[in-house]
Amino acid sequence: MLDVEQIRACLPHRYPMLLVDRILEMEPGKRAVGVKNVTINEDFFNGHFPSQAIMPGVLIIEAMAQVGGVLMLSVPGLRNTIPVIARIDNVRFRRPVVPGDTLKTEVNVIYFRNRVGKVTLRGEVDGELVAEAEMHFMLIDPRPQAEVNACESSEGD
Repeated sequence: MLDVEQIRACLPHRYPMLLVDRILEMEPGKRAVGVKNVTINEDFFNGHFPSQAIMPGVLIIEAMAQVGGVLMLSVPGLRNTIPVIARIDNVRFRRPVVPGDTLKTEVNVIYFRNRVGKVTLRGEVDGELVAEAEMHFMLIDPRPQAEVNACESSEGD
C-alpha cells in the first residue's frame, strides 16, 4: 500500500532512524500493518552483539511505533504533526529479532481524541509473536523554522 518513499514523505524520520520499509494495510485512524526488513548492514549490529546479532528491543518498539505514526498521520488534518511516544505499557519480548527476519507489525487504535491516543502494537516474524505492547502517544506541532535555526543566526554573538 505504501512504499518507503511514501513513508519518508509521511514520517519525519530519516536514516538511520527510519525503521519501517513498507505499509501493507491501512485503515486511516484505525489499523495498519507494516514491515521492517532486518539486515546485517544495520549499524546497531556492530555492537549488539558482535558475536550474535540481535536487534535491540528498544528499536523493535520504535519500528512498531513508526507503523503507528504512519497510521495516525494518515488522518486528514494531522499530516503536518509529529508523532511522539508518551508512555509504553505491558511490553513483552518473546524471541530475538535477527538479520534476515522481516518484522511485521500490526497496530490497532484503542482510542484517539484531541491529538492523544493509545494503540496496541504486535510484532511477528514468520507468523510467530516476537513483541507486543500498548503505547500512548501524542501528536505535536513542529517547532517554527526560526526556532530550529536559532543557533545558525547567533553567529558573532
